[in-house]
Amino acid sequence: MKLKFAVILIVAGAWTVSCSRGPAITTEVVALASQKPPVSPTDAAWNSAPEHPAKLLLQDLVEPRLMKASTAEVRVRALQNGSEIAFRMEWNDASQNDAPGPAKFLDGCAVQIPQAIEPNPPDPQMGSAGHPVMVTFWRADWQASVNGRKDDIHSLYPNASVDHYPFQAHSLEPGSAAQKEMMQRYAPAQAAGNRRVGPREAPVEEMIAEGPGTLSPHKDGFAKGQGVRTKNGWSVVLLRKYPTGLSAKTRTNVAFAIWEGSAQEVGSRKMRTGWIPLSVREAK
Repeated sequence: MKLKFAVILIVAGAWTVSCSRGPAITTEVVALASQKPPVSPTDAAWNSAPEHPAKLLLQDLVEPRLMKASTAEVRVRALQNGSEIAFRMEWNDASQNDAPGPAKFLDGCAVQIPQAIEPNPPDPQMGSAGHPVMVTFWRADWQASVNGRKDDIHSLYPNASVDHYPFQAHSLEPGSAAQKEMMQRYAPAQAAGNRRVGPREAPVEEMIAEGPGTLSPHKDGFAKGQGVRTKNGWSVVLLRKYPTGLSAKTRTNVAFAIWEGSAQEVGSRKMRTGWIPLSVREAK
């Protein structure tokens, strides 16, 4: 009986060590095959994916430059099914910056992939003329809006006192043409199609660029995303279309960027990676 009990303890101990072992660490981003890449950062499917600790660099090449380091690295896992690919990005950030307002900066992240697989990839700094890159971008305040937070005057400034907004006049029937016209008159950014702030249906945007300063919306409408606050920072999933031409025999490249609101990072002022090889692998 003592021998049998000892064997049981040894087996149990080995199982515990195996279960407590961390993810496999890779020198490149490896997208593991998955029947349905999840959008949720907490989905159990991520547990089987290998992890790449991507070191972040200063964006000190174009204005506005970032000359002080903030986020050191982003830990990346990837899952794909041949039609869509999802990246989970996790990084440390002691402060949660997800509330918009004057002089406020917001947390965010992005993944960048060349639009086409070429022998020589485009410049990692937002691509180059004739060699575009696709960017999927997530921002913390958009996530809060999708989660149900109302970013109106009363929510952002609880002590504010508003006597009257013309488009909220009781004489205007809700949803009427008169009310919509008044809303555009007193919300010029919204009327111009500026959706950087305000209510959101999704916490991500798809964009395309052919060099610094050329970033513009890309009307694909495929990308999805979700971010959650963790004990040490953020965990965000960005899901997009599977890169054309990517296969078990053909690699492409991927790059990542992190914005830390507490470090006043915005626009080109961010931490980023260079190109990192991206390959796919079947699940074992």
